[in-house]
Amino acid sequence: MTIRRIACQKEHVMTHKINFMNDYNTVAHPEIVEAIKSAIDEKHEGYGLDERSETARKMIREMTECPQADVQFLPTGTLANLTSIASFLRPHEAVIAQAAAHINIHETGAIEAVGHKILTIETHSGKLCPADIPPIIAQQVDEHMVKPKMLYISQTTEKGTVYTTEELSELRKLCDEEGLVLYIDGARLSYALVSDAAVPDLKTIAKLCDAFYIGGAKCGILFGEALVVTNPKLQDDLRYLIKQRGGLVGKGFLMGIQFEALLRDRLDLKMAGHANELARKLTSGLAGKGVSFDIETESNQVFPIVTHKKDKELEEKVIYEKWRDLDEKDCVIRFCTSWATTDQEVDELLKMF
Repeated sequence: MTIRRIACQKEHVMTHKINFMNDYNTVAHPEIVEAIKSAIDEKHEGYGLDERSETARKMIREMTECPQADVQFLPTGTLANLTSIASFLRPHEAVIAQAAAHINIHETGAIEAVGHKILTIETHSGKLCPADIPPIIAQQVDEHMVKPKMLYISQTTEKGTVYTTEELSELRKLCDEEGLVLYIDGARLSYALVSDAAVPDLKTIAKLCDAFYIGGAKCGILFGEALVVTNPKLQDDLRYLIKQRGGLVGKGFLMGIQFEALLRDRLDLKMAGHANELARKLTSGLAGKGVSFDIETESNQVFPIVTHKKDKELEEKVIYEKWRDLDEKDCVIRFCTSWATTDQEVDELLKMF
């Protein structure tokens, strides 16, 4: 899959174009900013050992009904993925992932850089199913090859689709049979939790996987992801390993403050619900204009098929992502909505079709 990012680096930071590039193109939700401002005079112990971080941890343990979970806050999703995979696997072990997975496409070989091979499976939906996994495992026949040990999935997927409770349960069963760790990249987890699909809540997710993270940066906070390791066998020396990978932040209390505000009244679900609603409006509006889609999504990412000519026209007024070329005539582009997307912006975009 070829992905071309559109004109971001050469443009001035402030632009008249409407921005559908991603769901982290604004500073932060006002309630998150206010939470930080209200704590401006507080003094905290560093590295996430403060009361605000512990409060956020307690909230996550209660929401997941997993009191034994080790909850750690890391600054980025890449660091959460890198640290988890490097920590949970032995040097000769590999991770299985969908070909479009973030760790395979958008992390600059971070996983391979620490010595773990990614064994990929191509699927149009962006999701993996139990039948996909055994053929990959069967190819690794002896000690001259890597040993598959982790199944990496994203919820939502990089293609905007969502795993249902039944699908996740089937993958859990397969992982138990094959001795695999099940790890969920939750960069857009909140969008999945309020999608139209029959998705599990946090309690069910915690029960079905060995580790996952709750995305913050793509759901309205300044920065930060909450890594939740539910399997006690994977918790040993986790903070040592986070520090070694550069993820233990001195001012970790900043992430604790943000996650406390994000989760207290489920602000994350409110923001994600708004984004999903506008993505549905955009999808419906485009379909009404005769636009077809590369894939039917259930969250805040929309993948319309347009001509290359239309792509060039849109570039003049919109910031978005060119996903892939289909042929000499058509290509797939991606529009991404967020908590900050407005009805007016969607209406303005629809007028361009």
